[in-house]
Amino acid sequence: MKAIIIDDEPLARMMVKEYLQSYPHISIAAECNDGFEGIKAIQQHQPDLIFLDIQMPKINGFEMLELIDHPPLVIFTTAFEEYAIKAFDTHAADYLLKPFSKERFDKAMLKLQLQKVNSTQATVDMALQTNLHTNRIVVKDNGKIKIIPVAQVQYLEAADDYVKIFTPDGIFLKKKTMQHFEDSLPSQEFIRTHRSYIINAQLITRIQPHEKDSHLVLLTTGARLPVSKAGYARLKEVLGI
Repeated sequence: MKAIIIDDEPLARMMVKEYLQSYPHISIAAECNDGFEGIKAIQQHQPDLIFLDIQMPKINGFEMLELIDHPPLVIFTTAFEEYAIKAFDTHAADYLLKPFSKERFDKAMLKLQLQKVNSTQATVDMALQTNLHTNRIVVKDNGKIKIIPVAQVQYLEAADDYVKIFTPDGIFLKKKTMQHFEDSLPSQEFIRTHRSYIINAQLITRIQPHEKDSHLVLLTTGARLPVSKAGYARLKEVLGI
């Protein structure tokens, strides 16, 4: 069984390595200092298991998991309690709160052996739900990783299994649902005006009637986007009109 340790703290990586000495059937394929290194190592080694810190430089552990098509089993290792520890118990292999003892580590490994997990997508989804009102979106762009501050997002448009993210730098695709973005973006700044659109309220210049029970919203960028009846009600509520 191949494992990768992804943690920006050398002492934390050393502790996991020491504890893993009791498990000769698990080999350490790589150690990574941040999420970018983690993605490359996972692509290269295709591990069965990763020990993953959450708060790291550049991108955090949750964002790193988003960028992996088929994540391996995950044991989270973190010093922060606020990431809904109990919520992960039924999705991640386990969640270790630093500093954790060898006894606690052994319990996680036992749980790993007993737990039959086919996919960690539920882990990723739950992780992202605990990170609500994010201030950035991480996407892949021609094989490179791009971090988009939400303040730069003009609007989002549904596109089959993806969402198009419109920014001054261009249009980017993210394999998520509109519901995900409606839940994770600040609700007073981004409004779901239509089943296929979420707009940045700061860019609204005009709302005008269109067809029966519908409207159009005009943005400073020149975009003209549809507004449904329910979306118009949300607009009025958020804008106080």
